[in-house]
Amino acid sequence: MNVHAPPTPSPARLWRPRRVLVTPAALDHAHGRAMAGRLEALGLPVERLRSNRLTGLRPEDPRRAYVEAKNTLALVVAPPTRLKLQPIPPSADWRVDLAEGCPAHCQYCYLAGSLAGPPVTRVYANLGEILATLRSYAGSGRITSAQEERAHEGTTFECSCYTDPLGIEHLTGSLSEAIRFFGAWEAPVQLRFTTKFAAVEPLLGLPHGRNTRIRFSVNARAAARYEGGTAPLAARFAAMRAVALAGYPVGLTVAPILPVEDWRQAYDALIAEAAAALDGVPDLDLTAELITHRFTPGSKTVLEGWYPGSGLAMREDERARKFTKFGSVKYVLPKDLMSEMRRHITGRLAARLPAARLLYWT
Repeated sequence: MNVHAPPTPSPARLWRPRRVLVTPAALDHAHGRAMAGRLEALGLPVERLRSNRLTGLRPEDPRRAYVEAKNTLALVVAPPTRLKLQPIPPSADWRVDLAEGCPAHCQYCYLAGSLAGPPVTRVYANLGEILATLRSYAGSGRITSAQEERAHEGTTFECSCYTDPLGIEHLTGSLSEAIRFFGAWEAPVQLRFTTKFAAVEPLLGLPHGRNTRIRFSVNARAAARYEGGTAPLAARFAAMRAVALAGYPVGLTVAPILPVEDWRQAYDALIAEAAAALDGVPDLDLTAELITHRFTPGSKTVLEGWYPGSGLAMREDERARKFTKFGSVKYVLPKDLMSEMRRHITGRLAARLPAARLLYWT
């Protein structure tokens, strides 16, 4: 195989929302108009609203409300609060939002406790304004900018905190625009995002300048039943290889790490599969982020409403209780199990993927 030519991943199944809402304010922006035109060209049911409020999204049946919201895409303008960036440890210096909400159906989704209201996917039409704001943050930050071992990454901007930008890229084009912006930015900066999708074809030929790190969120195969609507694991690994061969820095995000049956073998097999996918890639720039499963009382309530009958274990008496820096409660894996999993998984990562720089375990 010629490793210097990026392979074409298998065609990915792309999300098609059943309802598309476009606010008047979104059409005041060139990117908003471009998105609306793209969506109409795809034959999607586009509704041009008369006001900037999204209404009629709360049917009395909570389950129906979830289903309808998850099938809805809304073009809106990011509020002023979204233009004031916040730190996002331990991932990056700053969080930048291109959208919020996600079309996937992950039964452990942390957005369940982070976003208020129905889980509509909202994409931001004022992308030019959002990207222009970033320049004032270059050279600042306390994560990569302030850590000696990660300072070479420059000022980092994470754009997948509240969405999976690749999962909606075929509808928005926002991620490609952001990658082009960072590729042309002559400064020590980096765009970062993580994804559970595989439709990377639009990104392969972009002038990224190695200023965007694409990380793929993967998990042991036993956890696949908790990740509805995402790309199969094999497709994600094929996509990771494709973007690495296209010159992008890449990353492996193992999340959320779960005590599945035979977890030692399961996570060793996962890392082995990642190593096989990246074998022979020249100039490989690879990181790893290892994130264990946790939940809050609020996210548990929301998730149990969204996914009744889920087999995902979220029993408080089987977890360790901790407090966040804001004083709220979260439930994490028990200390002894956490230590054992960390020792084993980091050990297998070092053995099978020695090129990977482990950024953190959390």
